[in-house]
Amino acid sequence: MAWTAIILAGICEVIGVIGIKGVTQNKGWLAYAILFGSFAGSFSLLSYAMNTIPMGTAYAVWTGIGTVGSTIVGMILFGEPKEWRRMLFIAMILGSAVGLKLIS
Repeated sequence: MAWTAIILAGICEVIGVIGIKGVTQNKGWLAYAILFGSFAGSFSLLSYAMNTIPMGTAYAVWTGIGTVGSTIVGMILFGEPKEWRRMLFIAMILGSAVGLKLIS
């Protein structure tokens, strides 16, 4: 259950980053609700997961999901560059997160 929580926390983190982008483009209440709601959910789920998963592993996986997810969302939704070097480093982040899971 803790690993499910950490994955959901990472997804909430990505939604929070989309919320940040929304706040910078549109200062409406919905953008702020998405921003604060998703980050609150993310931190709550991360906290729950840290009851079982070691802190360093949980934090690394959480930030990895957030980083990779935000980068991919930026490329797909916001026209950020899709060059091979970005893909290489995304793969390295994912490999590191999987490695931490395997040794935890």
